[in-house]
Amino acid sequence: MSFRTLTYETRAVEGGAVATVTLNVPDKRNAIGPEMANELLHALARAADDGEVRALVLTGAGGHFCAGGNIGQMSGGDGALDFKGDYADLLLAMVRSPKPIVAKVRGYAMGGGLGLAAASHFALAADDAVLGTPEIHRGLFPMMIMAVLSRVVPRRQLLEMMLLGEKLTAADGVRLGLLNRALPGAELDAAVDALAGALATRSPTAMRRGLRAWARQGDMAMEHSLPMLRDALAELLGTEDAQEGIAAFLQKRKAAWTGR
Repeated sequence: MSFRTLTYETRAVEGGAVATVTLNVPDKRNAIGPEMANELLHALARAADDGEVRALVLTGAGGHFCAGGNIGQMSGGDGALDFKGDYADLLLAMVRSPKPIVAKVRGYAMGGGLGLAAASHFALAADDAVLGTPEIHRGLFPMMIMAVLSRVVPRRQLLEMMLLGEKLTAADGVRLGLLNRALPGAELDAAVDALAGALATRSPTAMRRGLRAWARQGDMAMEHSLPMLRDALAELLGTEDAQEGIAAFLQKRKAAWTGR
């Protein structure tokens, strides 16, 4: 699979492997357009199909995560890969990913780039990262990313963000729930590696089924989500990983996950 706007690498860790997807258009601060969105969908599918991959890290080349939408490509563009979907499809695929995604944010994460961070399951940033939704200054509005931002940012603060379009610090991002942590830049790589490595040691079956239930219940009222979650737990208890986890706990040993 040949990518033109990103790179895809895997590294072995305890329990399996971690895939790192790096947005790789540094001269445009990794601004995302239709081709990059489509390639990210291919990368997500590749990771989902790889039985060794336990977690994904999403980051950017050249000192920036993603400076927003590529204005010059808003109407579309040619790509080297078969069409899988657009930016809206990408956000939905990230939210529904069966494997956890960790966003590693340096520099700018603006507009569509901030949407990628919000759609990830975890987001860690350097403490000098800059976040924001500047679309209002271009006569636009962060329409699609509103769907994922509203899942992590309180409503009044989100409306203020979108209507004013002001730049936010990484500390603001933590306060608003956009980021899990903000760290000194020299510590970011190690912190992300540690988090992704820890995720890789967990049961892939529990992770996959848990993330699926997490995504589904986010769109349901409680009277519908609780019966769904009860059934999901019953199904999970019948898997090999759940039986192995319980046996390992009772026998005071480390579990050996099969992913089944």
